[in-house]
Amino acid sequence: MTLLIIGIAVFLGVHTLSTLRGPRDALVGKLGAGPYKGLYSLAALAGLVMIGWGFALYRAHGMIVVWAPPAWARHLTIALMWFSFVALAASSPAPGRIRGWLRHPMLAGIKIWALAHLLVNGDAGSMVLFGSFLAWSVYDRISVKRRGDAGAARTGAFTRADAMALGIGTLAYGVMILLHPYLIGVAVISP
Repeated sequence: MTLLIIGIAVFLGVHTLSTLRGPRDALVGKLGAGPYKGLYSLAALAGLVMIGWGFALYRAHGMIVVWAPPAWARHLTIALMWFSFVALAASSPAPGRIRGWLRHPMLAGIKIWALAHLLVNGDAGSMVLFGSFLAWSVYDRISVKRRGDAGAARTGAFTRADAMALGIGTLAYGVMILLHPYLIGVAVISP
């Protein structure tokens, strides 16, 4: 589980740096915007690879079961994940009612994703992984609010961006259900 924890620390650490405006701005001033973005992207990608590899190693060497999730949690998770994918799809800069309602749709999508997965995974590695992302997304939401970022503006009617978010989110949700057994090793819907 060590590689998983290091990956989480690197990935979320890089993302936390962007919330600390003083150190971030000093680093951008020292390196320049382009090199900063390049190093930021490389570090985030390295963290993501370590998370995936570390979690695969953890699962291969025997998961540490902490509790047994109830059977109903699986159905709730499947439903919540649709909302997560729609929220992530609503993250585009185009104004829309869904984006305005969520204010920060990417963070909302991450929170829903992490919470949904905590409901159905009672092992230590999953708790560390999804708990870390849930805690970080709550921290980041507080951070953007403290910086005065109210998020996306609210709109009075549904827009083309809302239709796109619903369509793309639903399509991505369906594709992930089909690919989940191959990418993650766990079937979402039992055969």
